[in-house]
Amino acid sequence: MTTPVVSVGGEGAVGGPGPGSVTWKYFGDWRGLLQGLWAGSMQNMHPKLGAAVEQHSEFFSERWARLFRSLYPIGGVVFDGDRAEETGREVRDYHRDIKGVDSRGRRYHALDPDVFYWAHATFFYGTLLTAKHFCGGISDAEVRALFDEHKQWYARYGVSTRHVPDTWEDFQVYWDTTCRTVLEDNRATREVLDLTTLDAPPGLPAPLWRLVRPAIAKGFVWLTVGMYDQPVRDLLGYRWTPRDERLHRALGTAIHWAFALVPERARKHPRARDGLDRASGRLPADTPLIHTPTRHLPRDHTDPRHYCPVHAERRG
Repeated sequence: MTTPVVSVGGEGAVGGPGPGSVTWKYFGDWRGLLQGLWAGSMQNMHPKLGAAVEQHSEFFSERWARLFRSLYPIGGVVFDGDRAEETGREVRDYHRDIKGVDSRGRRYHALDPDVFYWAHATFFYGTLLTAKHFCGGISDAEVRALFDEHKQWYARYGVSTRHVPDTWEDFQVYWDTTCRTVLEDNRATREVLDLTTLDAPPGLPAPLWRLVRPAIAKGFVWLTVGMYDQPVRDLLGYRWTPRDERLHRALGTAIHWAFALVPERARKHPRARDGLDRASGRLPADTPLIHTPTRHLPRDHTDPRHYCPVHAERRG
């Protein structure tokens, strides 16, 4: 793979990753949805985060809508340019009132530094996995740049950076230690991985979905297991063979080449595409941010825990 020239930070070291950065290259790509089960399950295996999901989230009653609307503010923290820091603070504030006591009597708060950073770490690591498995691979130089950028990205939330590792080597130790000694097999994780009762995705007729759902559910779990570190497979009781590894790599290569036929702008989520367009001059810099379509908005528009823009809009 040819390593492109990248600039760590793009918009400047203080502002965070911007045009020309590795983060902008890989994050916001539709192929990132292929690690969606991985990200959701890895997040929920953290005992504090899993408890918060079990006790506060409406994710399991509206999985598609919750997923598709969440992509907008999450992507905005990277792609909103001069407004990215404001978006990051908004995302942070959705979590202010999410707290409680889990089934073992352990207190948690969604803004606990170890919890909030773990969620962000899965965004960074998930971006790395997307590039590695579905985008033709990622060079060592890009991995290190992506790591440096993820620290700048995290700073946009305005939270404690106490748990952020200093170097890529430190992060690898942090990740392995968390996988081996912190993560737990819990209900929230198993529910994320259970697609057998998942409603039809938008635009797909329900009868057709019921027909193909068993195979898709099994296939996506298999795809997810291929991205787990071995300690996580062991924790959840999954077996992974050399044959599985070969098939996983072949599928990833096929996805990479299939996406090579897709125009570059069409590979990006609308919020990411808008950021690219503003940076390139295709859109004016002060163009209003694009928000989730109204069909994805939560039932309770007044709950401060939910992203719910007053004027949700769509543009072509």
